[in-house]
Amino acid sequence: MNKRFKPFEPDAVMLVPPSLDEWLPGNHLARFIADLVAEELDLSRLYGSYAKTKGQPPYDPRLMVRVLLYGYCVGIRSSRELERACVDVVAFRWLAGQQAPDFRSIGRFRKRHLAALGNVFLQALELCRAAGMVSLGRVALDGTKVRANASRRKAMSYGRLTERQKILAAEVSDMLADAQSVDAAEDARYGADKRGDELPAELADRQSRLVKMAAARKQLEGEAAEKARRDAERKARDDGTAAAKGQEAAAKAVVKPSAQRNFTDPDARIMKTADGSFHYCYNAQGVVDADHQVIVATGLNNTAVDVQQLVPMLEKTREINGSLGGQFLADAGYCSAGNLEHVASLAETVAGQSEFFIATGRLKHGEQVPDAPRGRIPANATDRERMGRKLKTKKGRAVYARRKAIIEPVFGQIHTRQGKHVLLRGLDQAKHEWELIAGCHNLLKLFTFKGKAWSAAPAGA
Repeated sequence: MNKRFKPFEPDAVMLVPPSLDEWLPGNHLARFIADLVAEELDLSRLYGSYAKTKGQPPYDPRLMVRVLLYGYCVGIRSSRELERACVDVVAFRWLAGQQAPDFRSIGRFRKRHLAALGNVFLQALELCRAAGMVSLGRVALDGTKVRANASRRKAMSYGRLTERQKILAAEVSDMLADAQSVDAAEDARYGADKRGDELPAELADRQSRLVKMAAARKQLEGEAAEKARRDAERKARDDGTAAAKGQEAAAKAVVKPSAQRNFTDPDARIMKTADGSFHYCYNAQGVVDADHQVIVATGLNNTAVDVQQLVPMLEKTREINGSLGGQFLADAGYCSAGNLEHVASLAETVAGQSEFFIATGRLKHGEQVPDAPRGRIPANATDRERMGRKLKTKKGRAVYARRKAIIEPVFGQIHTRQGKHVLLRGLDQAKHEWELIAGCHNLLKLFTFKGKAWSAAPAGA
């Protein structure tokens, strides 16, 4: 062959030690994460938890935070995958300083410091605000289904649970009787002080399953009673009888036979996802600023509908940011008589500061909103009619038309880059992990924003 190729000598020995720092571009995301951990993030809560001086020295929290933040930014979250990446991927090796923490160390660190890692969301939001990325001129609220780490095969409905619990209890009772007869025979043969009285593995497994079934059944019954109590108290007009009617309804509550409970993550619930399928999920909420799609408030719950989340998210937004934003947008999933009444009272207290645009959906029988509302609003108009009239105006149409463009791309970006699912089980742990995911989304926005600022700066600036 006459074609010349570039030299390739895979067995060549490097006479000068290689520098890993030279393998990573200067504008790499890993360098941005390293600078944040070194100069911006407060890690005092992590360092303060290490009081004991005995034992094997743990990995430096800076190393673990660098690896976890970068992993959550690029969609590598499994502790085993992070361990492999610290060996195989240059960016991870650079962040870990050529160390390779094992997956157990990574998993234990994340679980131990989960609340502090979730606090990254607030710190990232402050950094975005300091960079001028958050104005709160217009914000939008929406929810999205986040996959839980739970198998649909390890779940059981209330009807099947009740039936299976009776069968399993009978099996356990029979096996205990057999075990006692065997113990008596062995005592007669070997003596009463001899070993051999341990439960068979099959019996121990069935007993543990029976305990889990009883706990799941009790939880389903408790939720049904609580829902019946809330519904009865809401329907009761007289405050003096609301509590009594609520207790009466709770005592008579009946669990639907189709109600399910999962054994791997009892807090997760079956929810319909965007593709039309049903999975065990959590419902994540996000309030997003329109300027740079920064998440300014977030939360996670296990209720499939959004209507109950408007008031908590309004309170959280004002608590974190000190303001509700100039214009607050939400879709029809958050519309209810109680929510509209709450928003109307808020509009009076923050007059001139915040304005609310909530889609009303279908109007009730007898409610009417003109296509092009003009003139004064009727004095007897309901809150739903007033909001529907507001959204029919030229301003209302123009403002609400921006809702989808503000918030829906955020959930799409998280789904594509980071993965819209949680690995940790249980509602409390899932909440902190989702806050970490939202915080890393804001860090990615900050990284992109600063990259554009650097590229736009004149040479030598």
